[in-house]
Amino acid sequence: MEEKGQERGTQELYLELQRWSSHIHFIEDEMHFINRLLNSYVFEPTTPNLFERLALFKQNFERSKKQKQKIKKRILEHQGKIAGILECSPKTCDLAYSRAHKNLKQKIDRYFEEYLLLKSEIYGYAGSVLKRRKPVK
Repeated sequence: MEEKGQERGTQELYLELQRWSSHIHFIEDEMHFINRLLNSYVFEPTTPNLFERLALFKQNFERSKKQKQKIKKRILEHQGKIAGILECSPKTCDLAYSRAHKNLKQKIDRYFEEYLLLKSEIYGYAGSVLKRRKPVK
């Protein structure tokens, strides 16, 4: 009976890892767009402190990209270890893996929160300083 409980718990952890991977993949796609937005010429050039604000967003964005890469690497490493759980005794491996999973979950949750805040700030600022004039043909 304990084996089925372990298998179900492992399966739940695996599904959570898959969700994290999916979110990271989506963030990578979003980051491609945000990078293009930050480096485009769609902002009203007369906006006070435009270039300083954009430079700060770019700096924070680069830091977020590096954090995302670290998180992605940790997820991949963690996924590689999940198969070994079923092959060792539940009391040793399962407990150690569960602790590592919980630790990783906290880091990922924190990263997702920070990324969403940064994205919200960028979009909020960008939306307020985009060029409003229709291009002349």
